[in-house]
Amino acid sequence: MKLTKTPIASVITGFVLSISALAQENIQSQPLITDRPDQTESPNVVPKRFIQIETGAFYNTFKENNIQTENYTYNTTLVRYGVLDNVELRLGWDFTEGLTTINSTKLDNITSGFSPLLLGIKTSIAKEKGLLPEIGLLGHLYLPVTASTDYKPETTSIDFRFAFSHTLSNNTNVSYNLGAYWGSDSSEASYVYTIAFGQGITEKLSAYAELYGDLPENNKANHLWDAGLTYLINNNLQLDATIGTSITKGQDLLLSSGVSFRIPSKTKK
Repeated sequence: MKLTKTPIASVITGFVLSISALAQENIQSQPLITDRPDQTESPNVVPKRFIQIETGAFYNTFKENNIQTENYTYNTTLVRYGVLDNVELRLGWDFTEGLTTINSTKLDNITSGFSPLLLGIKTSIAKEKGLLPEIGLLGHLYLPVTASTDYKPETTSIDFRFAFSHTLSNNTNVSYNLGAYWGSDSSEASYVYTIAFGQGITEKLSAYAELYGDLPENNKANHLWDAGLTYLINNNLQLDATIGTSITKGQDLLLSSGVSFRIPSKTKK
């Protein structure tokens, strides 16, 4: 026997779909919050059943004792998907070319390929309340089997971070991360910190300045800074640009630009 929906069932179904559509409209009316271009990860997660793609390119260079290394990363992409109201899944990868110049002579042996695939998860722990910050926790695995030969480590890397954010005013906020990283074929931990100050200039244009670095267990600490701009074309599309360098040895110049966008995933009706 063929079953048909009763009028009350149709009404309920229509109501649920209307509420779902309204919720998606409300989310898309909220400005995009991204994890790029700075090194500081936000405590925010992507809304449930939304996909957020953050991609771009960057260039960095370092010269020491007449040896200059340059890295061109043409594709640094992070895909984030909201699976629950407070949980997102994360997938990332980079494609990089490395050049070496000795005494103004560029070597022919260019390194190129994909870095290890990043698999991760982020969860929202607490919302901001008074003096208490918004808090999130995220972690990643970096799978060596997915990397190209030039960038393939022997071991799987892992990291985690606690992410915090304070609203200072309607146009100003400060965010910071504390965490650790194990990888690069080393068993020692490297403790990670970041702190970023953000300032809204107009409704669409914002600026930030950031200090970040890592403290390996058995090596010297590395400290760097960067600053940049973000431009919100609309609530679901953002452009960014960054410049930076290191305070300790390791990086003479960093340049970066990118784009981030958010789309709802298809849902069954």
